[in-house]
Amino acid sequence: MISFSDIIGQDAAISWLKSAYLADRLPHGLIFAGPGGVGKATTARAMGALFLCERPKDAAACGSCDSCRVFEAGNHPDYHLITKELIRYHDKTGKSKGIDLSIHVIRPELIDPAGRKAAMGRGKVFVIEQAELMNPQAQNALLKTLEEPAGRTLIVLLTDQPGSLLQTIRSRCQLVRFSALDEDFVRQGLRRRGIEPKLADRAADFSRGSLGVALKWIEDGVIEPATELIEQVDAAFIGTPPADLPGWFKKAAEAYAQKQLDRDELASKDQATREGLTLYLTITGERFRRRLAEANDPAQLERACAAIDAIVRAEMYLDANVNTAIALQQLSIALERG
Repeated sequence: MISFSDIIGQDAAISWLKSAYLADRLPHGLIFAGPGGVGKATTARAMGALFLCERPKDAAACGSCDSCRVFEAGNHPDYHLITKELIRYHDKTGKSKGIDLSIHVIRPELIDPAGRKAAMGRGKVFVIEQAELMNPQAQNALLKTLEEPAGRTLIVLLTDQPGSLLQTIRSRCQLVRFSALDEDFVRQGLRRRGIEPKLADRAADFSRGSLGVALKWIEDGVIEPATELIEQVDAAFIGTPPADLPGWFKKAAEAYAQKQLDRDELASKDQATREGLTLYLTITGERFRRRLAEANDPAQLERACAAIDAIVRAEMYLDANVNTAIALQQLSIALERG
């Protein structure tokens, strides 16, 4: 049975949740904020199991009551996991790509069931993944339920961008912060899962303290092109810019998008391609930031700062839906000038 003891590397968050639960002061609205892949979703599941358990002991679900057995089987009627992809069950046209979390998901999946009686009598738990993707209409519709939920209800919002949530949402929830994991922990976690040591080392280096990100990037084939990208970035830093950086980004992003489409054929190819571009731009920016920290020559410092500025501009262009070819060409020109 999933429990808080399964969560590693988030001692502060788990300690606070245990204390609040044991003191019967657990808020009905929680925001789990922190990088992706560091244990937020696992903690939400452990919290849900405990909250719904019929015979909890201390701060752990018993694992043997009817609620625990149903929960462990993955079909507890009072545990609701809400994702943007659920729009496909509610969009009558069947064409939605699930890019954001709209009111057409939040209302039938959370607001309506939150007002009904719990099926097993212990309460209801709602977990919203990527809560930052809720559009303003969905967030505003959620306010009343967050403020005055019916019966014993727990609502957990998972996000790596708490600032994207409306202030009115944040003021009705308790923020629980999750931190990045130690790189050695990520490396060992990958090796325990059977990942080849060299690949585990490279993935841990790219992961920014996220075991979940490292696992996903291995699955999506990101590590090899990311290694290639770093080599190109290092060459550019010493004055040898790559011949066709925009072309490289385009090819790598399209390969990433194809992996997402293989996993979910209804996903948006354009959105997945932009996610791939953002991913590789982030890796590029992280490399230049490391260079900035290591540099002791004024010229190197200036080049690193100029490169980081160029990457930030490229990311802004992508967020503003500027043509990707133009955004990447501007980036390439800026790096060559540097």
